[in-house]
Amino acid sequence: MDFNHFLTSYMPDLSIGSKTHFKNMIDQAILAEKLGYKTVSIPEHHLVNLLMMPSPLQMAVKIAALTKKINISTSVVVLPLHDMRTYAGEVATADILTEGRLILGVGRGAFAWEMNRLGTPIEKSKEKFIESLDVLQKLLNEEEVSYKGKYYNFDPITIMPRPISNPIQIMIAAMDLNSIKDAASRGFHVQSTVLSGSKELLKQRVNAFKEGSLKLGEKSKLLKISMQRMAFAAANENDAKEKNKLAYEYYKRFDNVFTGPGKVKNGKIEPLLRKQTLEELTENLLICPVNEMIDKLSVYAETGVDEIIISAGFGQSQSEMIESMHRISEEVMPYFKKFNTKVA
Repeated sequence: MDFNHFLTSYMPDLSIGSKTHFKNMIDQAILAEKLGYKTVSIPEHHLVNLLMMPSPLQMAVKIAALTKKINISTSVVVLPLHDMRTYAGEVATADILTEGRLILGVGRGAFAWEMNRLGTPIEKSKEKFIESLDVLQKLLNEEEVSYKGKYYNFDPITIMPRPISNPIQIMIAAMDLNSIKDAASRGFHVQSTVLSGSKELLKQRVNAFKEGSLKLGEKSKLLKISMQRMAFAAANENDAKEKNKLAYEYYKRFDNVFTGPGKVKNGKIEPLLRKQTLEELTENLLICPVNEMIDKLSVYAETGVDEIIISAGFGQSQSEMIESMHRISEEVMPYFKKFNTKVA
């Protein structure tokens, strides 16, 4: 099972300032490569201080300029917010400037508050996403593309410059079981998450991926299922308790824009009361000492998850983040390298 460091881009204290906040993420990406993470991931969200990244491709190019081999994934680009005729050129440019290390994670959008304010209601985003993905693939992979659909209608065009990867790897973000199955059956990598949910939900989503990919035969071996989860390798039990409290505060804000009313003021998401208790959240997340993290992640590996995307930022300090990254690299990753050898 590979390890992916997700730049959560959560800035609960706006006084830190955007310059320092972004430098911290870049430093994390550089460190992730040194510590042996295979990939670093970048979100896309607008107008809010959580998962705050309006231009993930720009960040990808910046990280590529400061690293040598780590893969760089968008996690995920919200396709319905972009015009594929211009976005395809941006993707091709990023593919070139990252020297082929870009993995394009794409999705339909998750925050209704954000989608409504940007002119693409979440209720209509699935249909637009499906057509946008079709257009994007054609523009990246073919020349002289024309299209007639509901959202796109254009005469033949060729995206310039042309990408250097053939093809650019595309990963679809999905949580619905049928959507996961469909994406895998069509030959896409899949990224999913159980957020703060249970391991039973994890198994259901991995099984849906396996069922869909079976339709591809031998080609299914090239596909991967990535699972994103909030995680932190705590120094001890007391550290874990404090960090789970921070994560609980994070989810008060996440819920607000994900399933809640979207109460946002000056870009800062307001915390809302949660139905899930702190104890339930602690049980489900991977915020724990190293030995417990290995036990919990073993379920992921045994279930068939190819990559764990560690959503690493939930309000802790940069120094605490770096300490956790070191513990994961030095004490957790080696176990799963051995695990992979045993399975092989």
